[in-house]
Amino acid sequence: MAAVRAPHLYRSLRCFCLGAFHVLSAEDVDLPFAFEQHASRGRPVLYEYRPLVRDFVEARARKLESRQDAQLAVQDLRAEPAAAIFGEEPFKSVLLPLILRVSESCGGFDWDDSAFDRAYEELEQTLFSGRRAYAAVAPVIGLSLGGELALAEGLCVRHAATGELAKHWPEAQALLPPEFGRDTDRLCVVELQRELAAGENVPDAAGEIGDAVTAVRLATSGAIAAGPVLFERVDWRPFGIEPMLPIAAAQPGGEATRLDPFRGRLAAELLERLPLADEDPELGEALDRWELSLFQSGSSREEQLREALTALLGGMDGVWAATMRASVLLGDRVDEPRPDIVRRAIVETLMHGDRPGLVRALDDAMLGLREAPAGYFARATA
Repeated sequence: MAAVRAPHLYRSLRCFCLGAFHVLSAEDVDLPFAFEQHASRGRPVLYEYRPLVRDFVEARARKLESRQDAQLAVQDLRAEPAAAIFGEEPFKSVLLPLILRVSESCGGFDWDDSAFDRAYEELEQTLFSGRRAYAAVAPVIGLSLGGELALAEGLCVRHAATGELAKHWPEAQALLPPEFGRDTDRLCVVELQRELAAGENVPDAAGEIGDAVTAVRLATSGAIAAGPVLFERVDWRPFGIEPMLPIAAAQPGGEATRLDPFRGRLAAELLERLPLADEDPELGEALDRWELSLFQSGSSREEQLREALTALLGGMDGVWAATMRASVLLGDRVDEPRPDIVRRAIVETLMHGDRPGLVRALDDAMLGLREAPAGYFARATA
């Protein structure tokens, strides 16, 4: 182990972990084990037994937090200026992950000095670097790709590495979608990475990844979903498991799709423009109704699509005007708001960037006052 830079923290955190091990081992219960199956397409299946200490420890977190050794450790962390990077809840952000890291390294609650020393050394590296590396990973279904594609700064879709989730979360196998890691459209993850400054809170990963799912659905029309949970880590240590937004975690009907570089770029551009929906209520309504329609059928779906196109291009003029404007926008006769028509209209509107201005331009084109505005796909293939 490298030289300890904060001996007082080393002592107090070691005392906390020793006390926690004493409390946890005193219950004399057999820890459940996870039977991990590491599947990778084209490779032999690997199996591993891992103790499920996380649920056991987290269920007793309040009991551990109330102990005097925990309170002393919290006081020492709050008194250390460098520990400000861990935020206002040292027990949740430091002590609980530390005891989990040590107990998982020990395979239970048989104390091992070297396991604690390794965990503490990692903690000090973060503590005195002044910044934290945050990441959130969610499994993706309904999507295949040839290689990693960036959707935004710090946000990408890539192939899942064998065992990368089980390495930090032994219970991950039970939380993954069925057949994840086996089927060709269940081999990918979406990953969000951020570098956090001192005292900065973790990002809203569920919201950001949910927006990415919406953008990829718009770009591909594929039956794509992410989740049902996302796995968070800080400095490569487990931080938490959070649920995905329901609409992003649910898989719509339809076929799986492949995200090629062209549609990957489109998804990235759409993701960049999605905040426009927060500023334009009609655009936001159209986007919400279109995405909800993916999970409906029959007359309910038809009504949702009709209202989506009306909000997008009709306004006070109604669905008739919306279909006329959509015909000019898409260069295709639109008799009724079919799913792909509404999707393409939303894509073109987002890429234009000014929905009210686009509506005026379409009206002028129908009156012969100007040429129809060139759509995204027409420009991309020109």
